[in-house]
Amino acid sequence: MAFVHGLAAAACLVATSGGCSKPAPPVRAPVSDASKVAAEPPSSPTVAAADPPPAPAAEPAPAPDGRLRDISFDDVKLPLEKGDPFTPEVLPAAVKALERQRVRIRGYILPSFQQRGITQFVLVRDNMECCFGPGALLHDCVVVRMLPGRSTDFSIRPVAVSGTFRIDELKGPDGKHLAVYAIDGEEVR
Repeated sequence: MAFVHGLAAAACLVATSGGCSKPAPPVRAPVSDASKVAAEPPSSPTVAAADPPPAPAAEPAPAPDGRLRDISFDDVKLPLEKGDPFTPEVLPAAVKALERQRVRIRGYILPSFQQRGITQFVLVRDNMECCFGPGALLHDCVVVRMLPGRSTDFSIRPVAVSGTFRIDELKGPDGKHLAVYAIDGEEVR
């Protein structure tokens, strides 16, 4: 589990200190109609750095209508600037409505030393090909933990991750947020 903490730190925390004059264009999936999504308010337990992140549920909770919703990183954008602290109160209603819903989001697998049989990784908005280094914001990364028995292989190309979306605060040893979103991964294409 420390692996995910390290990846999240690399993608989300370290990236927030960098900056791009021109970030790479985001990978866009069709925008879902969040007004059709009905969900209860999320319970978002804080995960301290010493605590292992929760294991994904054995089976994802189905959406009320059973559909897989295509979302993008723009759909989970937070009203925060770089360096602003995260609190659950800043979560837009449309993001809260995605809690425990089946979604598909496109992005890039953050590189690591593992190339095959990956069971947990950080999905990022762009591939960070930028002249001044990474420029990710807190909502530009999602921690993906594949369901038991499922895995994926690394790709330099954009991938589509399907699974159950969760609001899951992940903090580093310094108490700063590394990520606030997670997906219990069903499939990576």
